[in-house]
Amino acid sequence: MSKPLNVLQFICPTGFYGAERWVLALGNNIDDVRVNCELLVTREPGMGELEIVNKYREIDKPCHIIDMKGRFDYSVVGKIVELIKERDIEIIHTHGYKSDIIGIRAAKIAGIKSVCTPHGFENDMDLKLRIFIWLGCQCFRFFDQVVPLSKQLLDDIKKFGIKPDRSLYIQNGVDLKEVEKVRSAIGTHNSEPIAKNGEKLRLGYIGQLIGRKNISNMIEVFGLLHEKMSNVELYILGDGEDAEQLKAQASSLPYSDDIHFLGFRDDRLELLASFDLFVMTSSLEGIPRCLMEAMAMGVPIAAYDIPGIDQLIRDEETGFSAAFGDKNALLNCWYKALNDPGLRSKVSEKANTYVYEKFSAQRMAREYSELFEQMLHV
Repeated sequence: MSKPLNVLQFICPTGFYGAERWVLALGNNIDDVRVNCELLVTREPGMGELEIVNKYREIDKPCHIIDMKGRFDYSVVGKIVELIKERDIEIIHTHGYKSDIIGIRAAKIAGIKSVCTPHGFENDMDLKLRIFIWLGCQCFRFFDQVVPLSKQLLDDIKKFGIKPDRSLYIQNGVDLKEVEKVRSAIGTHNSEPIAKNGEKLRLGYIGQLIGRKNISNMIEVFGLLHEKMSNVELYILGDGEDAEQLKAQASSLPYSDDIHFLGFRDDRLELLASFDLFVMTSSLEGIPRCLMEAMAMGVPIAAYDIPGIDQLIRDEETGFSAAFGDKNALLNCWYKALNDPGLRSKVSEKANTYVYEKFSAQRMAREYSELFEQMLHV
């Protein structure tokens, strides 16, 4: 039997969010007989322990950490080249603009194949960040394969001069093993992570608190909902650069006691199971992992109808959607879903079936294994 291919998954983590969970899902579902999938992360000063490393080690996969001197340290290229040679890596697979810039240089020096997976583009207004993102996008054309997470992203990368034979669409997938484990445990213990507050219906969000997630808009729509029905509360899980600003926005409102910021939580899936409706107001996405997890958990979802999300939500069939920026339309979606338990149940059941059929991480990992093998045997 031939030995498995050695692939290095490389990410510069910002926490434990969509891209990090995606890397974990690939590692957890890939066939070890075909592919040895190792993880490399960079660690910025002050970062401390990295959750993605802890999770990756739990699935008994090799992990490597390279410390950076600052937020962007190009000198780590040499260390990555050394690691590639030491571990006999044949393909490097990058995730995010930092890893794209650093990873493609390391691949060229080491003389190995390269793949990058764009998870989505930022619309941040910070000039320095926008320059780095632009540089990362310019690197796409030097990769052997560019494999975006959504069909919209596949269209978007064409403007960076990617040749058709160097781009491929592999549909995103969610690690249903993790969701299934939590879902099967529900009801086997006596308490929820956070007990329900009487008869209040719980809306929830899990993800980064950054500009493109548009959480300020979510808080505004929640205010409109609260005026129509007071038996609602909003739980926001996650962290990010907008956290303090959003907390200040919420604290100034008359219904602030019903908005809860929980930060990063290890029991996010247990909390997800307690939501009556998962809500999202993003302006830009790939195919959101958090929505797929909610669908797999049997929790109905509601979001603005933007590229990527439109691959998951068919309005009132697999979720609830409204035109981007139409707060009143999104309010009506939330109100209708919360006041019609039968509709919520029907929609969540269809969504559950849909995500299992179309978006499993096992199918995704199998297609990546095939891609890796083709790259080395062309």
